[in-house]
Amino acid sequence: MNEDSSIVHLRQPNEIDDPLALLRSGARRLLEQAIEAEVEAFLASKRDLKLADGRDRLVRHGHGPERVIQTGIGPVEVQRLKVRDRAADPASERIRFSSLGAAATLGATDDKFGRPAADPVPARHLGR
Repeated sequence: MNEDSSIVHLRQPNEIDDPLALLRSGARRLLEQAIEAEVEAFLASKRDLKLADGRDRLVRHGHGPERVIQTGIGPVEVQRLKVRDRAADPASERIRFSSLGAAATLGATDDKFGRPAADPVPARHLGR
């Protein structure tokens, strides 16, 4: 029989172990893309920082360990990006990147509206 590589065999509904697995993989890709965009924006904002030889002071430096972010559809593992400060001068303070947007705000939801508990209610909702 001839094997046609253009045929894709789809899983049958009764073969799906975890029905939320597809949603979790989509959430994972979305979070990773958001973190990637955040790193790129951070590096672009610091692009003017150079070493004595003219190279960029801040560069991407691979990936860190996966972190688990709790979402509405369950825990999602996301691999974080690392940023390296190549300044070797001990007198200069190291610049560190910390994801404050995507993972932090999409990850922990403590109330029924999806806001972290520490976030204040926006002023437009207070009738002001």
